[in-house]
Amino acid sequence: MALDAGDDAPTVTAPNQDGEDVTLSFESPTVLYFYPKDDTPGCTVEANQFQRELETYREAGVDVYGVSIDDVDSHRAFCDSAGLEFDLLADPDAEIADDFGVELRDSGVTTRTTFLLADGEVQAAYDGVDPDGHAREVLLDALEDGLVTLPE
Repeated sequence: MALDAGDDAPTVTAPNQDGEDVTLSFESPTVLYFYPKDDTPGCTVEANQFQRELETYREAGVDVYGVSIDDVDSHRAFCDSAGLEFDLLADPDAEIADDFGVELRDSGVTTRTTFLLADGEVQAAYDGVDPDGHAREVLLDALEDGLVTLPE
């Protein structure tokens, strides 16, 4: 079962698309979204929409990371082809997915699940995500819940 609001967030260390290890403690507001596979239609829509909202996320002080079971090379190619400016974390053994309780499909890919984290815990969890409009939904929820604000 996936982590839920109020649960402690595990510390995550994983390589990004450049092969650099990234460690996340989730003290500052962070979106961590799990998606099935690089460069597939729904995953591309979701990544492109997070990219489109990225400047606003950054203005609000929110970091954005995508996670899938794809490897570093696949993530690099996906970032290059989609023009992504945020990190995609490689989780080929599904260890991060397991730590967050994200379900694996029979095909071995993760279900589409997003976590909004801050202060070392889960603030909100989204299961069965529709990729179209999701990036904006998470941002609006963070603003409405007062987790973050935008500069005036």
